[in-house]
Amino acid sequence: MFADYTGVVLDLEEGDRIAEALGTGKAVILRNHGLLTVGATVEEAAWSFIAMEQACHVQVMAEAIGTPVQMQPAMAALTASQVGSAAVSKAQFDMHWDTLVADDSSVLC
Repeated sequence: MFADYTGVVLDLEEGDRIAEALGTGKAVILRNHGLLTVGATVEEAAWSFIAMEQACHVQVMAEAIGTPVQMQPAMAALTASQVGSAAVSKAQFDMHWDTLVADDSSVLC
């Protein structure tokens, strides 16, 4: 989590601090602001954002009904190795995009 957000990024120092918080990761939560995701492609970054937003929603819902059960680190690592690659993210986004377009072709405008 990036807790030192000071507003709209208008200077290089703020961007550098966010990049440092991100490190080698794919996403960071900007406290009091929202999510930021990155990727080697637009599709990868977009899918990471969609997946993270869904995960945050599930987390909030789980916390609303009690104390969530934490995933074991080995299972988290296995899952990341199975679905955490750039290629899988692109494939997931492409399927999502195709569904959006099929449901409403105006998204192409």
